[in-house]
Amino acid sequence: MTIQDAMKARHSVRSYTEQKIGTEVLAELRSEIAACNAESGLSIQLISDEPNAFDSILAHYGKFKNVTNYIALVGKKAPDLDEKLGWYGERIALYAQQLGLNSCWVAATYSKRKSSAKIGVGEKLRCVISLGYGDTQGVPHKNKALDTLCQVNGEMPEWFRNGMEAVLLAPTAVNQQKFRFTLVGNSVTAEATGGFFSKVDLGIVKYHFNIGAGQENFTWG
Repeated sequence: MTIQDAMKARHSVRSYTEQKIGTEVLAELRSEIAACNAESGLSIQLISDEPNAFDSILAHYGKFKNVTNYIALVGKKAPDLDEKLGWYGERIALYAQQLGLNSCWVAATYSKRKSSAKIGVGEKLRCVISLGYGDTQGVPHKNKALDTLCQVNGEMPEWFRNGMEAVLLAPTAVNQQKFRFTLVGNSVTAEATGGFFSKVDLGIVKYHFNIGAGQENFTWG
């Protein structure tokens, strides 16, 4: 499965089977997380066989079932922390999809206090991504019209449209899609337009755009 296939196949899944994630798959995930941390300076962690964070009223309210594995998105407090966690968290979520796992971004409906993630001095646990073998593969989310999420002067290049179509596949908090991409020349800027966890969303959608558009075709403004 290519990463483009993973973007199309990955949908939010909250209910999982009791099948355990094998040691080889866990090792591959840890290797990818280590690569992301080395590149970004983040402290993202894979937590496995730990049911406590999703054994709470909040998790039951969020309709989570059999969640014993999750990715803890942790990093040093900084103005760009949310966006970095969104970018690298989605990179890991898509890699997990390529490994045959399902996932769901979780901002509030889990117990941060019960999580076994290690949070160092000056660090913050922003959110988590649940992992496992889904009872289903999930369903596609509804989208706003592509043209309402971007601004292009003149005709839209094919690579930019490909990037925006990849963006439409990206998860956002409560499916709010509160962001805007702007193309000037071959420079692309992206901004959050407000909303719940929108800076995390911005990192997620920028990662999708980067994959869909092809990094060789543009520069980030």
